[in-house]
Amino acid sequence: MPRKIAIVVQRYGLEINGGAEYHARLIAERLSKYFAIEVFTTTACDYVTWDHHYRSGLEILHGIPVYRFPVEKPRDPEVFGRMQQHIFEEEHFLEDELNWLEEEGPLVPELIQKLEKREKEFAYFIFFSYRYYHSFHGVSKFRRKAILVPTAEHDPVIYLGIFKDFFNLPAAIVYNSWEEKWLINRISGNAAVCGDVVGVGSEIPDRFDSQGACARLGIQGRYFVYIGRLDENKGVPELFDFYLRLLAEGKPVLPLLLIGKATIPIPENPHIIHVGFQENKIKFDLLQGAEFLVMPSQFESLSMVALEAWAIGKAVLANGRTEVLRGQCLRSQAGLWYCNYDEFREAFLTLQADGDLRERLGANGKKFFLENYSWEAIDDKYLKIIAALDQGQ
Repeated sequence: MPRKIAIVVQRYGLEINGGAEYHARLIAERLSKYFAIEVFTTTACDYVTWDHHYRSGLEILHGIPVYRFPVEKPRDPEVFGRMQQHIFEEEHFLEDELNWLEEEGPLVPELIQKLEKREKEFAYFIFFSYRYYHSFHGVSKFRRKAILVPTAEHDPVIYLGIFKDFFNLPAAIVYNSWEEKWLINRISGNAAVCGDVVGVGSEIPDRFDSQGACARLGIQGRYFVYIGRLDENKGVPELFDFYLRLLAEGKPVLPLLLIGKATIPIPENPHIIHVGFQENKIKFDLLQGAEFLVMPSQFESLSMVALEAWAIGKAVLANGRTEVLRGQCLRSQAGLWYCNYDEFREAFLTLQADGDLRERLGANGKKFFLENYSWEAIDDKYLKIIAALDQGQ
């Protein structure tokens, strides 16, 4: 009988195809080859309010038991915004930060209580995303059994007092990138905690049908693509600003294809094409048909979509003010980056015009992906971390 490992994450579902939640699902499905995996999560699908969406209780997804717990109190974005402004910008007490954590949610004390009741069944608990209620309280309670996948970004949250000693608590930490590891080590002094830079692989289709996908969606000609949530934190408003400024100069410019759910207004412009959320196969078909990927995000612990672009030999244009993206481009030698409009303009026009450069960058990216983010490499690193914890007990 294989040993049990629990995956604990804020959201979990086939509809969620990005971020830490998609990362958690891929890891759960990979590790199920070696362990009896069970997932503990919420009934929420929306990450802004945590509103009830899925049925509570047990569901089997791709052969894995998934236990869903209702969120005790949905997040009020206005109340949360005021609390966050207070703790980020004003003097406050530790109690204020704990209240912020509860308001941020997802508030699921029942989930933590269930883990406590079943603790002896599991060899380890893998918690995704350090900044949420389930990880903060779960890691604090199950320290010797806790493996943390922090998905930390260089934002004000990581400097809060409640997290000062937090990264020294888990038995092991699975980092997404070297930049994330260096950030957490610098802030918490936790270099002695067991762990490694691991990241995540991806579900790459065997075949692509770019022409068919474009025909069905009415997309004609060449384009570059953005894939992900269309929101403030992903740097999309700045992308729109830079792209529209470039269009205003009157030069021939590739159309911008947007794939993902929008939470912000999209400019009405014939050069901007929004096709909404697309399932994984269609997403890859459209990525394969693109000249290159643009990744403008302000906050990343690892860009999965950049890795997916490199996996199929596509160049990337990234926000260089984001340390993780700049580091990924440097290590892979597979992308260009920008820090302001002038740099965006030059990098964009260079990638648009130089097919040989796009091909060289894409080839470098494919090599980088296979060497560092193939599923064999990911599996091996997780198994080594777990083996090291077994030896230490």
